[in-house]
Amino acid sequence: MAYNEELANRIRAIMKRRKGITERKMFGGVAFMVNGNMCCGVVDDEIVLRLGDEGAAAALERKHTREMDFTGKPLKSMVYVSAAGIKTDASLRKWVLEGLEFARSLPAK
Repeated sequence: MAYNEELANRIRAIMKRRKGITERKMFGGVAFMVNGNMCCGVVDDEIVLRLGDEGAAAALERKHTREMDFTGKPLKSMVYVSAAGIKTDASLRKWVLEGLEFARSLPAK
């Protein structure tokens, strides 16, 4: 499965100069890890965010989001944000920083 490399590059630009960031192939796309914990990624033309159960539930109240159901079973702590929700750099940055904040709250792996 291919993923949107331009979108991945936009996330790379946001992550530039931040410590502890690595990339890993996941979900048929690319995931961005913070101290070993996934914070966000790109699958097709969408981003996937790890926000925790409460953060994901709150995110689902917003436009352009849906449950992450890669395996066919929804993951309560993760959401997809469609391309329409990340058109601008500002909107993408806001989402990515939410995922980054959550991942930084977890113990390093």
